[in-house]
Amino acid sequence: MITLKTSLVALFSLWCALLASPANSEEVYQFGVVPQYEQRKLYAIWRPVIEELTRRTGLKFNLVATLTVTDFERELSRGSYDLVYANPYHILRESSGQGYIPLVRDKLPLRGIIVVKKDSSLKTPHELHEKELAIPSWNALGASLLIRADLEQVYKAVPKATNVKTHSSVYMNVALGLTPAGGGVEKTLQEQPQTIRDQLRIIYTTREMPSHPIAAHPRMPALVRDKIQKTLLEMAATDAGKQLFADIPIDSMIPTSMKDYQPMKQWGLDTYWVN
Repeated sequence: MITLKTSLVALFSLWCALLASPANSEEVYQFGVVPQYEQRKLYAIWRPVIEELTRRTGLKFNLVATLTVTDFERELSRGSYDLVYANPYHILRESSGQGYIPLVRDKLPLRGIIVVKKDSSLKTPHELHEKELAIPSWNALGASLLIRADLEQVYKAVPKATNVKTHSSVYMNVALGLTPAGGGVEKTLQEQPQTIRDQLRIIYTTREMPSHPIAAHPRMPALVRDKIQKTLLEMAATDAGKQLFADIPIDSMIPTSMKDYQPMKQWGLDTYWVN
């Protein structure tokens, strides 16, 4: 026989379950973004994306931007982020630790570049042996790890890498003649002011690799991860969404998974990783 007490207990349990469900959760998810740009520009790019994602999903997100990539890497390794936009090698290295799950990425590949001042006498990667090379961080995939690996393994050139903290700083340093060369990626170069781009020349482009993913920590419920992935893809399919993602830059968003990034484990980049 069902008693009043039993019914009340059942109703209370149902109420608790509903409160805990993703649709009703008041949890604030931490959304970390690798600091490719200085903080003001990074927030200007990402805050509208987060606001639209919140509006469409009903979930709450807190945008987190560290001052340096080193700080970002430390928080990533701690699992501080529920969602994260990071370079692919960050996600690969954490696959046996935090186990972040890639959700979406740009269809266009990522390629590292070496830039010099337009009137520089430097013409080939061979000439960079023992020359100063500005990089945005020691462990930036296209702009540092792959470039340093290629220079040493293919061109027998070992540059003197100098960490200038952001991609924008790399291009500015080279344009001002403070460093003879700099490592970056095609996408961030295209985001620089025309006045900076006009002063630079590319002397080397790396092989292609899958672009930076937006990835989720496995502690996020699968239903929430699926909802976020679906919503991001829907956003990117609209004209307004394309404009939001263009500044990241993401040109054409597609679903992704760890399978897309696994081949990079064979590239020997761990040799150049700086802890």
